[in-house]
Amino acid sequence: MAQKPSLPKGTRDFSPEVVAKRTYIINTLRKSFETFGFQPIETPSFENSETLMGKYGEEGDRLIFKILNSGDFLAKADQSHLDQRDSAKLTGQISEKALRYDLTVPFARYVVQHQNELNFPFKRYQIQPVWRADRPQKGRFREFYQCDADVVGSKSLWQEVELIQLYDRAFDALGLKEVTVHLNNRKILSGIAEVIGAADQLIDFTVALDKLDKIGREKVEEEMRQKGISPLAIERLAPLFETYSSNAEQLAALEALLETSEVGLLGLSELRFVIKALEALPLNSALVKINLTLARGLNYYTGAIFEVSAPEGINLGSIGGGGRYDDLTGIFGLKDMSGIGISFGLDRIYMVLEELNLFPDHVAASTQVLFINFGDNEALYATQAVSQLRDKGIAAELYPDPAKMGKQMTYADKRGIPYVVLAGTDEINNQRYTLKNLSDGQQKSVTLQELVDILS
Repeated sequence: MAQKPSLPKGTRDFSPEVVAKRTYIINTLRKSFETFGFQPIETPSFENSETLMGKYGEEGDRLIFKILNSGDFLAKADQSHLDQRDSAKLTGQISEKALRYDLTVPFARYVVQHQNELNFPFKRYQIQPVWRADRPQKGRFREFYQCDADVVGSKSLWQEVELIQLYDRAFDALGLKEVTVHLNNRKILSGIAEVIGAADQLIDFTVALDKLDKIGREKVEEEMRQKGISPLAIERLAPLFETYSSNAEQLAALEALLETSEVGLLGLSELRFVIKALEALPLNSALVKINLTLARGLNYYTGAIFEVSAPEGINLGSIGGGGRYDDLTGIFGLKDMSGIGISFGLDRIYMVLEELNLFPDHVAASTQVLFINFGDNEALYATQAVSQLRDKGIAAELYPDPAKMGKQMTYADKRGIPYVVLAGTDEINNQRYTLKNLSDGQQKSVTLQELVDILS
């Protein structure tokens, strides 16, 4: 019995129409990246495990797809670990490589390995798939594309300003108006942890806080209690959960909360700089909002952190995010190399554009004209025209078989091809073509040049 085909959970096939729409998004982002001076790179789909492990926090490490060693992967396994089914210790013995979890850590590795070839500050963009062993749900997949832009080699806060401008420019180019760029600073979170007496539990604090939008305040506080954060410390977090009418009001509340924390006040100063600069540089349509509960659980962020949400009414989670990471290349031996980057979530952006009907009509169109096949002589005449149309950059094709007219017309209709050309004996004798517009059913006799002019 033939095996029933299936896909791994959390992965998808893409139809030609979907690929065309995804390509439209990618090309729009690529143009925005290059307009801002970013250069493209690519890195392998898998890395050495030691490159990835320990960079994303405990939860992130669990979501990394490990690759079994080739050949007899159990050959180096310790028998006692096998007997005890100690998966944590076995993993390092049977798996030396892993699929990349994101594009930022591989980028840091790239910078360290190629540091003598790069001109700093180095601005790169990267559009490639990543993999996470996450629980699949709406807008969340195990294989998905990230579209990243990073600057490494500069501590200037103007990079934060520029990347928010890049978000605004790219989403505006996609027709996605009034996205919200949520902004926070990890130094502020460190300062808050210090003020409430939980400085040694910063990671537990930020991981829990990062889940606020997903699980709500009560469950966030419950998780913090389970992690050993005291009830008094949690009570002092109340200002984080308040609703503020403006960024200025939040900044004032932060100043009062962080008055005894040097690192917290430094983060507040950085946040003020970015907000003030953006007020003097009006954005096209994006909204910038300070979000004190934004933590982004990844361990490597050290300064500004960003997260982008779709326009109001679209509930899909974040469609972009990023932040500053002062210490990332240091873990690979390159010290004092600050970086900052943002990522666009291709799959969720696609879903938002689809829901809001923002894809241009021309995006899914491929072939502009189909030549009807009446037989070999007619097909040869049609193919000569098809070749010349293609030379002019016009997408054209000949139906491969001399099937019934109805079948060929149905094919054109289902493909969304706007025109068909009929070229039979009369057309050949007169060196002309009959062009039919499928949208209104009208047809007319034209020369090849007239055909080119109409379809161009």
